[in-house]
Amino acid sequence: MEPVIDPVAESLGDAITIDAHLANGHDRSLAEDVLDGLTRPFKELPPKHFYDARGAELFDRICELPEYYQTRTERSILNERAGELAHVTRAVELVELGSGTASKTKVLIDALRNAGTLERYVPVDVTERVVRDCASALTAEYPGLRVHGVVGDFERHLDRVPAATGRRLVVFLGSTIGNFPPGSRRRLLRELAGLLDSEDHLLVGVDLVKDPALLERAYDDAQGVTAEFNRNLLRVLNRELDADFDPEDFEHVALFDPEHEWIEMRLRAQRAHTATIRALDLPVRFERGEEMRTEISAKFTRRRIATDLHAAGLELTDWLTDRDELFALTLSRRSLSPVG
Repeated sequence: MEPVIDPVAESLGDAITIDAHLANGHDRSLAEDVLDGLTRPFKELPPKHFYDARGAELFDRICELPEYYQTRTERSILNERAGELAHVTRAVELVELGSGTASKTKVLIDALRNAGTLERYVPVDVTERVVRDCASALTAEYPGLRVHGVVGDFERHLDRVPAATGRRLVVFLGSTIGNFPPGSRRRLLRELAGLLDSEDHLLVGVDLVKDPALLERAYDDAQGVTAEFNRNLLRVLNRELDADFDPEDFEHVALFDPEHEWIEMRLRAQRAHTATIRALDLPVRFERGEEMRTEISAKFTRRRIATDLHAAGLELTDWLTDRDELFALTLSRRSLSPVG
C-alpha cells in the first residue's frame, strides 16, 4: 500500500483551493515504473511520463496536426451536444481527470453555467502550474465559479478528489482510457464509479476502431512532431533520473495491432548500446532493432466500452458520435443491478 502523502492545501481566496498530493511522490513513481519496465524482456514505459513541460507543448502541437483527427472530432461532438449533456446531467460539480488547460471542457462549463447548475470545477492534473493557471483563468472568466484543483496522478490519487457538493459529472476526455490494457482499464473505471452517487454521471471519450492506415498516420505524422514527442520521454529520464540516453539513437515506430485493436508507439534502437540510469544504478542494454513500447492506445466499439463499463458497475446511457463515427463520447452512470 502506498504511504499517504499529506496534501499541501492552499486556499487562494474564496474561489480557488489547490491540493497538492505529489510532494516527493512523482519522482518515486517514475523511478518505480522505469525499474519495472526497463528490466522486462520486452521493455516498456507508461505514457503518463510523456507530459513534462516540453511533452505537453509537443502534444498540443500534435492535437492541431491534420493527421490527428481525435481532438477536433471530440471537440466537435462537445460543441454539438454540450447543451444536451447539461440538460441530462444537471451537474452542480464538474470533475475532470487529466484536465490540462480545460480547453475542450470549457464547452461543457459554458453549457452547465447557461443551464444554471454548475457551481464548482475540480481539475485533476499532475502539473501544478497548469492547475493553478487553469483555476485563475476560469474564475476570472466565470464569476462565482469555485475551482478546487487537485495536483495528483489519477491512477493513485482518485481518493483525494474532494467530497461532492451536489450532482456530479466526472469527465475523462481524449480517449486516455485507451492507454490502459483491459484489466487496468476496468480497474480504473471501477475507481471512477466510486466517485459517483446514484444521480451522477461519467463522460468518457473513446477513439473508435477504423481503417488501420488512418490510425497509423495519426500517430506518425509527416512533420515528425509525434516522433519528437515520443523521443522526449528519453529526455525526461535523462533529466529526472540522471540517465544518458541519446534520443537520436532511437527511431519512432507506430503500428496497429489487429489482434488487440490498439495502436502501439515504440522506440526502436538504431544501434546496439547500453544506456545507464545513474539514479537507479541501472544499466539498460539495447540490441540494434530492439524496441521499447511507450504507449498503447486502444480503439473501441460500442460493445467493447459498454462491456468494460458494465464490468465496472456502470451502465452506458448515451452514445454520442460524429457523422463519420471516428470518435465517441460515452455517458454512463452507476448500474442499478449488481455486476455478475
